[in-house]
Amino acid sequence: MTRRTMVWGVAAAALTLSLGAVALPETVCAATPAAGAAVEVWKAVGCECCDGWVRHMRAAGFDVTVHTVDDMMPVKQAAGVPDELGSCHTARVGGYVLEGHVPAADVTRLLADQPRARGLSAPGMPPDAPGMDMGTGQPYQVVLFGGADGPQVFARH
Repeated sequence: MTRRTMVWGVAAAALTLSLGAVALPETVCAATPAAGAAVEVWKAVGCECCDGWVRHMRAAGFDVTVHTVDDMMPVKQAAGVPDELGSCHTARVGGYVLEGHVPAADVTRLLADQPRARGLSAPGMPPDAPGMDMGTGQPYQVVLFGGADGPQVFARH
């Protein structure tokens, strides 16, 4: 077994979750995370928008650890991220998966509400999401996924 294979095996085991789902309102509330809530992020080498999201999460009070990898597909597959909800980086916090540029306020709400789901995704690369910060005014949605009722809108921005 190579070191790389072992690292992917550990990452896959760490990201594998089995949770259900619950319906949630489509609004977002502003709150602060539990002091120092730990977020682990897997990102590709040289991805500057991922670095921007990490800065956003740290500024919101999260304790973020970054793992830089050559290939994100095994991470996303191990995390159970559906292809249609994919983005550039994958993270985990409090037993949940975060896919892409999910705002810190949505993560805080996720941790407070504890829905029975796999996690949240800001699918694709929303231009105005944290870390992208393009200022286009284009709305985007954050999706709760991995629950019994399928993907649901968690928040609109």
